[in-house]
Amino acid sequence: MQFSTFGDKFTGASGVLTLMDDLGAALAAGAGKVIMLGGGNPARIPAMEAVLRRRMIDMLEDEGSFARMVGDYSPPGGNGAFLQALASLLRRTYGWAIGPEHIALTNGSQTSFFYLFNLFAGAHADGGDRRILLPLAPEYIGYADAGLSEDHFVAYRPEITLLGDRLFKYHIDFGALEVGPDIGAICVSRPTNPTGNVLTDAEVRHLSRLAREHDIPLIVDNAYGAPFPSILYADVQPEWDEHTILCMSLSKLGMPGPRTGIVIAAPPIARAVAALNAVISLAPTSTGAALALDMVESGEVIRLSQEVIRPFYKAKAEQAVAWVREAMGEAPCYIHKPEGAFFLWLWFKDLPITSQELYERLKARGVVILPGHYFFPGLAEAWPHKHECVRMSYAPAAETVHAGIQIIAEEAQRAYGL
Repeated sequence: MQFSTFGDKFTGASGVLTLMDDLGAALAAGAGKVIMLGGGNPARIPAMEAVLRRRMIDMLEDEGSFARMVGDYSPPGGNGAFLQALASLLRRTYGWAIGPEHIALTNGSQTSFFYLFNLFAGAHADGGDRRILLPLAPEYIGYADAGLSEDHFVAYRPEITLLGDRLFKYHIDFGALEVGPDIGAICVSRPTNPTGNVLTDAEVRHLSRLAREHDIPLIVDNAYGAPFPSILYADVQPEWDEHTILCMSLSKLGMPGPRTGIVIAAPPIARAVAALNAVISLAPTSTGAALALDMVESGEVIRLSQEVIRPFYKAKAEQAVAWVREAMGEAPCYIHKPEGAFFLWLWFKDLPITSQELYERLKARGVVILPGHYFFPGLAEAWPHKHECVRMSYAPAAETVHAGIQIIAEEAQRAYGL
């Protein structure tokens, strides 16, 4: 039996498959058997779970709501009431000229990016090939294998600023950045997964200007950003215009299971996403939109994000940074300044082994992180920094994170011969 080229590409080894396999293995092993710091699963926040549980009970007790949620297909663009509620929330919160025709739902953010990357990059009818520009590597692991064509991405190294006290920060190197005729779209995540970096408002405006000048979209992955879930510790503002495609998600509200991605874009793009839904899955899932509808209609989702979710993760970030500083001793470990999301990006400067080997050593001791080289799609040049970094989540329980950091520090010190 032989797979097609498509089959070979999407069934082969990939960073996101490694991530999800590790997550599955940790869940199968049971609590306490594996220290799982590699995944992107949100934390269990009791206050948020109580809100979602109450909403689910209300729907179960309302025969009509329950029947619609489980018994009816959504339209290809997603639940109409949810689209209307979200458009209204964005209009009154930011003043954006957005209606439900600007929004389409998908079966999770990974699906959103698969659609968008292949809408704007790859072979075109004019005979040209386009690519997705990632102006600031490292970038999200899930992007790397989402393109149907080879050479689907081009990325640029960041400028690195050392901030003291083991912290550093990446910035876009606009002096090196080029937007050639082969670029079909620009894409950034904000906050950035894996690093917790948040692009400044000036950086986003610069990218937006480049997108308009070249008549291409700027895709902003806002899965951790404002207005929800607002896992964002820097003072920045979300921006949107019809050259911007803003991608959001319900996952980091504490709802990864219902797989609900949100694409906010010019109406022709939203219609294209809906058309892809119809072909690939008939319709997006309705569960997430139904669960979140009330809190989006009322605006309660913003209050919960700002008063419950953000403080919860900010405290965990500060604690995790303190534990890393304490544990690393003389190992030259730097931490990207955590400005959002729920990961620490650790840079082991001049690491004598690769981050892949460090990953294997840690996995043998029951600690799962992610090696850094997976997070540089489109950066073809040999850059040692790619193999000196790892991503770890601080979303799990405090005792799990602390124990994991202790073992990471031990293995790092062993690698350096300390």
